[in-house]
Amino acid sequence: MTQTAATATDPAPGGYAAARLRLLHEESLSGPPLRTGLARITDRWLSDLLGDARGVALVAVGGYGRGELSPRSDLDVLLLHDGRTGAPGIAAVADRVWYPVWDMGLALDHSVRTPAEARKTAAADLKVHLGLLDARHLAGDPALTTALRTAAYEDWRAQAPDRLPELRELCEERARRQGELRFLLEPDLKEARGGLRDATALRAVAASWLADAPREGLEDARSLLLDTRDALHLATGRAGDRLALQEQDQVAERLGLTDADALLRGVYEAARTVSYAADVTWREVGRVLRARSGRPRLRRILGGRGGRGGFVEPERVPLAEGVVEQDGEVVLARTARPDRDPVLPVRAAAAAARTGLPLSRHAVRRMAGAAPLPVPWPAEAREQLVTLLGAGEPTVAVWEALEAEGVVSRLLPEWEHVRCRPQRNAVHRWTVDRHLVETAVRASSLTRGVGRPDLLLVAALLHDLGKGRPGDHSETGAALARAIAPRLGFGAADTDVLVTLVRHHLLLADTATRRDLDDPATIRTVTDAVGSAGTLELLHALTEADGLATGPAAWSGWRAGLVAELVRRAAAAMAGEPLPGRTEPAPPTPGEERLTAEAARTAGPVVAFGPHPGPGDGETVALTVAVPDQPGVLPATAGVLALHRLTVRAAELRAVGGTLLLNWRVAAEFGSLPEAALLRGDLVRALDGTLDIAARLAEREAAYGRRRRAAVHAPARVTVAGGGSRHATVLEVRAQDAPGLLHRIGRALEDAGVWVRSAHVSTMGASAVDAFYVTGPEGAPLADGAAPEVARRVQESLGG
Repeated sequence: MTQTAATATDPAPGGYAAARLRLLHEESLSGPPLRTGLARITDRWLSDLLGDARGVALVAVGGYGRGELSPRSDLDVLLLHDGRTGAPGIAAVADRVWYPVWDMGLALDHSVRTPAEARKTAAADLKVHLGLLDARHLAGDPALTTALRTAAYEDWRAQAPDRLPELRELCEERARRQGELRFLLEPDLKEARGGLRDATALRAVAASWLADAPREGLEDARSLLLDTRDALHLATGRAGDRLALQEQDQVAERLGLTDADALLRGVYEAARTVSYAADVTWREVGRVLRARSGRPRLRRILGGRGGRGGFVEPERVPLAEGVVEQDGEVVLARTARPDRDPVLPVRAAAAAARTGLPLSRHAVRRMAGAAPLPVPWPAEAREQLVTLLGAGEPTVAVWEALEAEGVVSRLLPEWEHVRCRPQRNAVHRWTVDRHLVETAVRASSLTRGVGRPDLLLVAALLHDLGKGRPGDHSETGAALARAIAPRLGFGAADTDVLVTLVRHHLLLADTATRRDLDDPATIRTVTDAVGSAGTLELLHALTEADGLATGPAAWSGWRAGLVAELVRRAAAAMAGEPLPGRTEPAPPTPGEERLTAEAARTAGPVVAFGPHPGPGDGETVALTVAVPDQPGVLPATAGVLALHRLTVRAAELRAVGGTLLLNWRVAAEFGSLPEAALLRGDLVRALDGTLDIAARLAEREAAYGRRRRAAVHAPARVTVAGGGSRHATVLEVRAQDAPGLLHRIGRALEDAGVWVRSAHVSTMGASAVDAFYVTGPEGAPLADGAAPEVARRVQESLGG
């Protein structure tokens, strides 16, 4: 311990408050020395507060009992008494301790009990019993503390067959509520699965003597999570366990890390260690409890198969060469020789995933020393890898067991770069590595619809492998795929297909949502990139699997429908059919003609919703606005939709005689859709100037900004998409999503004197990527010199 920590244990001369302050402001003190120092000065202070009271003991429990006192942790304290002092006397002793703690503003979790009452409470409340397992004497009669601690452990071991299933259910319920720490953008370091609560639960399992957790790396992982919580407390000045986005850079700096990504990656690594240890431990608990249920003894009585001394050996069922099932786990056969069988790791993993059984930790550790696979891989190894990836949901647990022992990185060295790599994007649910495995899981359900399921599954595993490296991750990933595919044993033609799939894995979703599907140039963009109908089929399946594995914001019925239509048109073009599309606006439908006629008759806007989406139809609904041609229609309509919290997915503008027809696809941000009459009324006011759209949206945006957690965002960027269309100039706008964004863009385009032919809006989490097909007043694409100038003006309007 440092000199500062040693001297801080003496509260004099400034008392406990001053000693605590000195300790917390000592920059060179962190980690276990800081927590130990805090616990020691607190022990001394509480001991002095208790004084010479007889028949009582002051006991630290929980985290304080373990001596792990973070800067803003609660003080978990039990005042134990022998029952002979009397209620008034015990109350006076308690007040002597509790009130100074409260006066200091410290959080106190306290109780006053006799040993018998403490045992009774623990029997009824699992959390109380867990706290007593960490009981530590602070002051008073040590015999009381020793007796209670001894009884708590005796009760815990005696009740373990009932208590451990209860503890497991508590852990699982908390995981369902809080999620997986290693995949959360803003993880709860204590409550989420793989956090400090789970680490404490593993200590309790070990204390039962029924099972023990894997020790390698576990204490380091727990210490890192505690260090991170300490830094969070010091950075924010308040208690809390949730690592919010706006605080991650401060916490990283306090821990001496380069940035928040480095912080999260370390936290995720630690959480993965705790989670894997928990998986292994709870399986062992289940095995032991099943063995104690009496079934083995019954089998001996009935003359079951026995070995030496009548011991009944668990049945071993062959699964594959060198791989068997034993007691609900996949283990290696006695004859298996990992040092002579390089295919064994993928063969065993495939067998485990195919049967839905967990891989034995002992088996994985043995396979970690297997002989390296030859290059290129033999056909069996490649086939077993495909089997593993195609097994569906069981693949996840098997893959993570391999990762925990470093087997994945030995098979695929490039994996190490994405392992536990965070994705600081609210659209993504998972870290990069988990997203890749999840994409393979999603792709496994699509393999019946493609001609080469093996290429689909391998592409799913590789498609984001370039993330975290310099340059565009799709291009970088394609270069990695070109090196990896031959190593896995794929031939030149298959390698080319995999490279194409990785390079263009975003092509279909981006094109379908940001480009005009009626424009032949859009279809040619896809056909030129993909090259063959078989590759298009695979890319369609990969796009769906990738979207589903990313999260709800990345894939919906609306987006899936657009992608499917794009694929249909591209496939038709590849089959030699004429390119679908049109060069002139389509004539109005009968319904549109009625709306335009009413708008002309009333000299005002007409608003009508299409059929509302039903289950499975996606979240968007058609909205048609017909209004007599006049300046400002697009920004006014977009502004009114924003005021009514309607998210715009796509828009098309056409002139029908003297009337503008605007076809929108919109979704309610929350709640139900507004009444069409209400939208019409606000649009009338916006067009005649009595409703100040810009001011109202500015108020909304300011409020939105206050509620939104602080973050640094890249400035807006507006570019001209070369070759996007022969009939219009395509401007692509990338910006932080905000209320009224489309209104501001529309106003800037109107001010620039261009006509918006159609708009394709794509919002992914907090980022918007919108494409606008614009022409000059005469209806032709903008001149080469004019297009960049319009892009510049739009970008300036967005603050870029």
